[in-house]
Parts: sequence; C-alpha cells; structure tokens
Amino acid sequence: MGGVLDTLTRAAYEAHVNPQWVRLLNLLDMNAEYDVCRGEKLQTRDGRVILDFLSGYCVYNSGHNHPRIIEALRNEMESCGPSMLQSHVATSAGDLAAVLCSRAGGRINKAYFASSGSEGVETAIKFSRAATGRDGLLAARNAFHGLTCGALSLMDHRFWSEGFGPPMPGVGFVEFGDGDALERELATRKYAALVLEPIQGEGGIVLPPDGYLQRAQHLCRKYGTLFVLDEVQTGLYRTGKFLALHHYGLDPDMVILAKALSGGLIPVGAVLMSDEVHHSVYSSLKRAIVHTSTYSENSLAMRAGLSTIEVLEQERLGERALVMGEGFRQRLREALAGHEMVSEVRGLGFFSGIVFGHPKSLTLRLSFEAFRRIHPAMFGQMIVMRLFREHGILTQICGNNFMVLKAAPPLNSDERSLDQFVTALGQVMEVAHSSKRFWQDALQLAARTAKI
Repeated sequence: MGGVLDTLTRAAYEAHVNPQWVRLLNLLDMNAEYDVCRGEKLQTRDGRVILDFLSGYCVYNSGHNHPRIIEALRNEMESCGPSMLQSHVATSAGDLAAVLCSRAGGRINKAYFASSGSEGVETAIKFSRAATGRDGLLAARNAFHGLTCGALSLMDHRFWSEGFGPPMPGVGFVEFGDGDALERELATRKYAALVLEPIQGEGGIVLPPDGYLQRAQHLCRKYGTLFVLDEVQTGLYRTGKFLALHHYGLDPDMVILAKALSGGLIPVGAVLMSDEVHHSVYSSLKRAIVHTSTYSENSLAMRAGLSTIEVLEQERLGERALVMGEGFRQRLREALAGHEMVSEVRGLGFFSGIVFGHPKSLTLRLSFEAFRRIHPAMFGQMIVMRLFREHGILTQICGNNFMVLKAAPPLNSDERSLDQFVTALGQVMEVAHSSKRFWQDALQLAARTAKI
C-alpha cells in the first residue's frame, strides 16, 4: 500500500507543484526517492546510499537531521509555549541575537530575524536606504543574492531575471575584485549600500583578490555607503570561521545569514547590523513595528538557530572544515593532475570549486565545443550525472558559472566520504578524457532534451 501512496504523492507533486522540476530530474537521471538522511549520507528507497556534496546549497553545515537539533526542536514543541504570539517579548530571539552578535564582532550589535536569505537581502535594502537617505545599490557581477524582486535586482545574470519585468532602478554593478571600478562608482555618493558575497558561490567559488574586501570596506566608509556582506552560503563555519569575513579582518555594517542557521530543519535567517543602522529604522515608539514578519522570532526557528550553533561549536566543525577542507582540495589537485579539462581547484574550508577548462587537444576540443554550443551547461551536467548515477554522489555545477563543479559537504562529513568523492571525480574525468562513451552519453542527453 505504501508504494501506491508514494506514487500517488509524487504524481500530485507533478500535477500541482512543479512539473518542470520533475521532468528535469528525470532527464538527468537524478529523480531519487530519499528515505533516511543523516550526516552526509542519503539513503534512497531502493537501498542506495548517496553522499551529499551539495548540502542543500550550504544548508546542512551540521549534517542532515542532527539528533541534538531534533531533540531541541522536539523539546521546544512539547513545551507548548508561545511561538508566534506577536504581542510578547520573544526571549529566545534575544538569546540567539546575543550569540550571533558576539560571534560576528566588530560594530555588529543588533539582529533582525527573517525566514530566508532573500528576505534578509530585502531587509538590508530597506535598512540601508533608511540609514543613508540614498536609493542606489551597488553589487558585483555574477553574484547570487536571491530570487525576490529586490534581491533579483542585485544580480546581473539574465537567466534569473528574464521574464519578470524591469529590476529596481538605481542598481549598479562592478566586477568582483576590481577595486578601481568600485571606487569610481562609490565616488558618485549615490549608493546606499554595497552588497557583496565575501566569496562568490554561484559565481564559481570565487575568492576575493588580496586586499580587495578590505579596500571595499575602506571605500564604503570614505564615501558614506554601507558595507553589506551576504554570508548566506559562507556563514556558520562553512569556510572554517564563523563568518567568511573573519578570514579578512572585516567589520561590515550589515551581515546577512540564513541557510545553515536553520540546522536544515526550520527556516530561519538573520540580518546582523550596527546600532546606527538599526536605529535608523526603529527610531521611535511609533516605528517599533515598521519592519516585521509573521514568522520572525518564532520559537522553533530561534531554537533551531541556537542548537545549530551549539552543535557546530561543541563539535568544533569550523576548525575541522578548515583543516580537512585544505587536505581535500590538495587530494583533488593530485587526483585531477594531468586532465586538461580541469584548470583549478579552489576554495576555503568546506566550500570548494573544481574549475573546468577548455581542452587543448583537437579531438577533445571539437567534442567539447560542439556540446557547449548545444548548451553551456552540458559538460558540467554530464559530470554531475555520472557522479550521481555511477558513484552515488550528489553535487551540482554553480548556477552562474557552469564551468565550476561545487563540492560543499556537511562539515561533519566522514573522511572516507571525502576520499570517495576524490576517487569518483578522478574516475569520471578519466572517462571524459579517454572514452567516446562520455560524449555519446552527452549526445543522448542532448537528444532527450530536444524532445522535451
């Protein structure tokens, strides 16, 4: 009976939620039914074990279904206390805010709680305009900040915005890492905020050039623009430190968090900010509720955040990610050395990117370019498919750079799982470089795509 119900439930999803998503997963041979998920291991209904090297795009820093977080949430629910009463002081929100502000350091002393990274970006837009009296916003090219209208306006990649009408006016873009272009824009004094990812995630796990973020912060101070860091993917020890900004000695005006703060169980986001920014919005009694959200400060979300930070710190997962992540990238470099279609392995902590390059040899170059003309994501997606289908590894190429494969496992992943990824990717790349079968499979994928 269970199998029949499962089939009906999946059919209901296809009929009433997102049929195109189902078709895409089917096309990629990645439409698995997951049964039990713990740590980095995802057990499917048919008995396979898949290693998660995507972490829900950096949601599962503490691993899937960590028992201590589940226990904390269960206790919170069983307490039958106020969750979203909306007319009381949510003490657990104060507890979580205190922890987040103390860990962030610098001028950060206030927190606003949201339910997602996108909502956090919208909050940062509103607060920066209130604090500066300016309307303009400046962002980096190839960034990813979310898919609500304001967040979408801070992204220059047309794939995400096409068909949704014009973006917010007054948004400018500069190349990530170009300090001179940044100064020219900031010198106009028209921007309320500069919004940056300290390490670009969907842009290809792009680390900032030496001194760039420090200069960006200095220029913001000089020209009266707020320095806002989007740490939705890089925060909560993903890069080895509590925030990626701590690698660079930064002291921003605002920091946006979400994803991993949830423990992968209850949506929660946070915008951390200075007292000055906060007071520009909540400046009087009549403005005490001028920016609110129904689910902000709800007790389950706050408990999830507190418990997640406790797990990450007591299990020293940041320190673990910093050391093991570097070893993981070094093993990848060794395993992939000599493969002309791999140009670089880069990253920080457990936030890594394997960068593909155009092959030099004529035979490979002709095949590579042919499939790139069909779709620029074709090569990277073939790597993703083979890793999943043949080696039981879940990952994905970066959303704004199809030539970079993301490797972002939970921070408590087993050493053997890291080794399995290295071995699997080495074998897949060997096939890509030496076997006609790889390109034949790509041709079949292209043919199936054309029929849809």
